[in-house]
Amino acid sequence: MMRTPISFKNAAPFLLLTFVYFIVGFLTTVNGQCQGPLKVAFLSEVAANKNSLATLVSFSFFLGYLLNSSRTGRMMNRLGYKKTLIRSMVVMVAGLAFYLASALCAEYCSSVAVGIGSDMVPIGYFVFLFGSYLMGTSAAMLQVVINPYIAAYPLPGTQAVQRMNFTCAVNSVGTTIAPFFVTGVMFAGVSLDSVSASQLTLPFLIMMLVIAFTTWTTSKANLPDIEGTRENTSDKPRRSIWSFRHLKYGVITIFFYVGTEVGVGNNMNLHAMDLMKQGYDWSPALLSTLYWGGFLVGRTVSAGLKNVAPRPMLISVTVAAIVLMAVSLFTENLWMMAAVGLFHSVMWSCIFTLSVDGLKEYTSKASGIFMMGVFGGAVFPVLQGILADSIGSWQYTWLLLLLCEFVILWYGLIGYRKAAKDWID
Repeated sequence: MMRTPISFKNAAPFLLLTFVYFIVGFLTTVNGQCQGPLKVAFLSEVAANKNSLATLVSFSFFLGYLLNSSRTGRMMNRLGYKKTLIRSMVVMVAGLAFYLASALCAEYCSSVAVGIGSDMVPIGYFVFLFGSYLMGTSAAMLQVVINPYIAAYPLPGTQAVQRMNFTCAVNSVGTTIAPFFVTGVMFAGVSLDSVSASQLTLPFLIMMLVIAFTTWTTSKANLPDIEGTRENTSDKPRRSIWSFRHLKYGVITIFFYVGTEVGVGNNMNLHAMDLMKQGYDWSPALLSTLYWGGFLVGRTVSAGLKNVAPRPMLISVTVAAIVLMAVSLFTENLWMMAAVGLFHSVMWSCIFTLSVDGLKEYTSKASGIFMMGVFGGAVFPVLQGILADSIGSWQYTWLLLLLCEFVILWYGLIGYRKAAKDWID
């Protein structure tokens, strides 16, 4: 039997969504990397709860996943992949517009502030938080579309976890370059302790125009639907999407996974900044680049592995992540924490592949449900920030994220199993 060769024509939809996933990764990390600079630019006069307020940037972003993922799954089931994709990108443009508005508020309305306890927080900070919520909503919507499409797309000579890892590797290119974009472009030539929110104006204007143009060109592209991944809306569903055991536990697991992924990626910088005040020589931008760069390396390597099943891969990388995080926690060596990124890199694709395995016409709806679990990226970094404010140190707050790693290990060992009733003919 002859194997169909890969050509640009049959790979074009796959490549288009992979490029959009690059944008998602880049802007997600830009949002997270703004925590440190915004802590200085907007919260320098805040006396209490500074770490807690800084982590609200991530909370607002991932709140968009919780509130909009499920409805996006229903939208995609009704409208199809392409129309949902375009709507998602329009929301991204709106989020960047609010980012731009926050910079303009800092420049022209710096005296307008909201009282929180004894502190006065500039109004521009809250405008940025709303923009962050819209960006998270857009990222959630885009991933609801992209994940099942990539997993089901019939690209010759590839399997689902391999395609997912390739797309995630390109996503990691965006997450890797984003920290240097924040420090080298948005706040170029300015030391971290003297950044200004007004410096955001031009970068956010340019990004908004670029994404608007990308949205327009994507609307003209050919993106065929994939049969067998969406329910017939005229038929009554045979069963609830929540009745699938492996999907239900997959949503719980992704909640803990994204919590630890984002917690390390964002709060490692805040930990490094505190250590720098104590005389230690750390580079927050370099730590973040190494962490997200580990994602790029891990996903690129795994994309070339054709015969590795998702479950043993998930178990092995989780054990390695637990060891590294534990060593980093007790030695306060953040290089070890940055190295965790190499092993976090393939967890997403493994968990998603195991969660939607065999769901067939329930796949598109399952993708929306699955993405709700990404809200863990809002919960755990904020809890970690609150703990850091409470105990006056970041060191033992990493125990919270270590707990998340053990939940992921449980899913790889036990939680992935399907119940007898979950097999679809």
